[in-house]
Amino acid sequence: MPRQVTSLFHDNLRLVDAGQLRGLVRTGAYEGRTGGLARGKLQANVVIVPRRFAGDFHQFCLRNAKACPLVGVSRAGCPSIPALGDIDIRTDAPQYNIYHFGEVIRQRTDIIDLWRDDFAAFALGSALTVEAALVEKGVKLHSIGCGKALPKFRTNIMTRGAGAFGGEMVVSMRPIRRCDVDKVRALTARFPLAHGSPIHVGEPSIIGISDLMAPDWGDAVEIMDGEVPVFWASSLTAQDALARAGLAISITVSPGHMLITDVDAKADAGIFKV
Repeated sequence: MPRQVTSLFHDNLRLVDAGQLRGLVRTGAYEGRTGGLARGKLQANVVIVPRRFAGDFHQFCLRNAKACPLVGVSRAGCPSIPALGDIDIRTDAPQYNIYHFGEVIRQRTDIIDLWRDDFAAFALGSALTVEAALVEKGVKLHSIGCGKALPKFRTNIMTRGAGAFGGEMVVSMRPIRRCDVDKVRALTARFPLAHGSPIHVGEPSIIGISDLMAPDWGDAVEIMDGEVPVFWASSLTAQDALARAGLAISITVSPGHMLITDVDAKADAGIFKV
């Protein structure tokens, strides 16, 4: 679908509830990005690994909870996570990345024919959850409605490894008006399942980023007069660790194409027993 058409379709879905939106995705009627959609509901990244690696990946998430806020885990072979809603992991994200020995070999809009009895799925809260709330409070976000993917960068902040999984933390960046930074800090802190408050504000070189116009993932966003770059921990940290691990097969949702859940976006992270 051309970017302009996808963007227009995206704008028309802002008031569609989570269940209806998942229905559109499940039937293939919507394949676009999910930032700014399903206001008030948690969006989740999804990582799928063979059962033999599930314990180490689970441990990696628990050790790096800011970047990888774990909100649900499936039973091996079961493509649902009931705590998150009436969800089919195989169909309910708009787009999936298929990894073979750490390389993305193709993208799919469903993974029904790839699903295996030994697959375990992990859901990680996504920072895209907060975009609708930020806009509602008058915070200007350049990426909303433009069909752009949030820029993300590998940093010099090391994660705590577990088994084959490790590497540097990945962050997302949004340009924020200086006058809004304190408001943004306070607002995003109310979303602990979606990475919470920023990990850094201002000079990117302090966290190992040399060029804001050359993101490792996503689209570059210009910093305008009166704005500063604000960085949040990103669940892409988990996908980067997955790629480094070089498993024979693993699957994630594509960046920006999250799973929409029925969970209140401001829910206390303690409600999930994972």
